[in-house]
Amino acid sequence: MDRRLPPGAPLPTEPELMEFLGASRNSVREALKALQAMGIVEIRHGFGTYVGPMSFAPMVEGLAFRTVVGHYRGEDSLLQLLELREAVEAGLVSRLAGRLPETDLAELDALVDRMEQRAAQGAGLADTDRAFHATLYRSLDNALLSEVLEAFWDAFHRVRRDLVDVPQDPRVTCRRHREILDAVRAGDAPRAERALRDHFGNVRARLSG
Repeated sequence: MDRRLPPGAPLPTEPELMEFLGASRNSVREALKALQAMGIVEIRHGFGTYVGPMSFAPMVEGLAFRTVVGHYRGEDSLLQLLELREAVEAGLVSRLAGRLPETDLAELDALVDRMEQRAAQGAGLADTDRAFHATLYRSLDNALLSEVLEAFWDAFHRVRRDLVDVPQDPRVTCRRHREILDAVRAGDAPRAERALRDHFGNVRARLSG
């Protein structure tokens, strides 16, 4: 941070870090290993140590692990993760009502159309569902928000696949997404939030069932 190093930039060598920090070689190596586990640095053996991609991968792994452990302890950990996603998205969707650019609305229309086609074919909807939510919030132009939402999505769906066989009616999933899109396009913020909560309520009911 002090040197304003961007992702991919080389870090000082171990001897340089030892001298700069006044720390032993073991302390420096243990610190670098901890930073690597968090995705902050990347150790390329034989080449050196570099600033990492700063991704949310460790957060996803932690969320997924905690949810699995909670599930096996008898907790409703998957429902808790779903509620976290709902709280974040419900707080955002009303801000989008009537404000999405036409290009994003057209893309969302195409995604819901594709959902309906895939549902009619009996195919899975996970990819188009994910793309819908990512596109919905894209115009907020908040990279951190996008990454956090992706992290919640990754963790939830990874754990759901591993732990719970959730029955679903793809027609209901399509209809819920169409309702969200229609409300946002109409500029009706309360209706948009209500449609989003109905969507999550449907998922919650399937998990509980």
